[in-house]
Amino acid sequence: MKQQTLSDMEYNNRKKKTKREEFLEIMDDIIPWDEWVSIVDPVYPEGRRGRPPVAAETILRMYLLQIWFNLSDEGVEDAIYDSYAMRKFMGINFMEEQVPDATTLLHFRHLLEERGIGKLFFNAINRCLEKCGRIMHGGSIVDATIISAPSSTKNAAKERDPEMHQTKKGNEWRFGMKCHTGVDAGTGFVHTVEVSAANVHDISMAEKLIREDDEVVYGDAGYLGIERRPEIMEDSLKSKIDYRINQRPGKINALQDGPGKDWFHFIEHQKSAVRCKVEHPYQLIKNKFGYRKVVYRGLEKNHNRLYMLFASANLWMCARSGGWRPYTV
Repeated sequence: MKQQTLSDMEYNNRKKKTKREEFLEIMDDIIPWDEWVSIVDPVYPEGRRGRPPVAAETILRMYLLQIWFNLSDEGVEDAIYDSYAMRKFMGINFMEEQVPDATTLLHFRHLLEERGIGKLFFNAINRCLEKCGRIMHGGSIVDATIISAPSSTKNAAKERDPEMHQTKKGNEWRFGMKCHTGVDAGTGFVHTVEVSAANVHDISMAEKLIREDDEVVYGDAGYLGIERRPEIMEDSLKSKIDYRINQRPGKINALQDGPGKDWFHFIEHQKSAVRCKVEHPYQLIKNKFGYRKVVYRGLEKNHNRLYMLFASANLWMCARSGGWRPYTV
């Protein structure tokens, strides 16, 4: 147990905790720090030359604060100095050490992006969820959402991001990227994350979101005809899957009133009742973590950030449902 400072004793006398502090305490408790640090250690500088590097866990905690609160490198440094809850999460005592500067965080973030560490973190969390019985197999939900990117050309290159594209959704044109996810149909945890330009159709990425042991797949009307796609028909396992795709509303409205239409409504409602689980992780990364717009140029950097965001979303959903406690028979 860490020794309390005078600030800690003063803050412990408050009548209530802020929502930020409660969130950080839950995440601090549920994250498998030893495993995550062991992933970073092999690629983290050993500090044989120059000044000693910041401890891997310390800079990792700072990076997570940046992800969760959607802050810049300089912004998260200032926020830690300003917020007691963030300083407590970092485990920093200003009598002994200071907050790592923005440049140190920048180099660490580039290291994670170059080595694809975000995907390793995401896979590590899913292994823990499977071990604890929190991820079921046999069914997936596939979906995609658009993440907007700056469309302005008022920058040094005088051009928009070449890896982003525009697409029309409804009557609105959107410029950016698409995030494609495969979600466990039983529990709602995200098991696969892919990215593409916004003009790539959802159905063309669906094959990458399906697990080998899936027996049923749910999706919205954008995935109609998935069972006739060449990459699905040529796969001996995926061609046998039961694809339960919602029909377009126009097809339902065209039916005559009667038992047949009522039964069609019932079937579509049952599909939607399962498929709605795919929206919960999107709600977390967009509303709770504030990731409504891309923060970097290019797909690869944003893909790494999405891995971290969905790993955090899985952890938060797990914590809200009871933590790591395994199911008992």
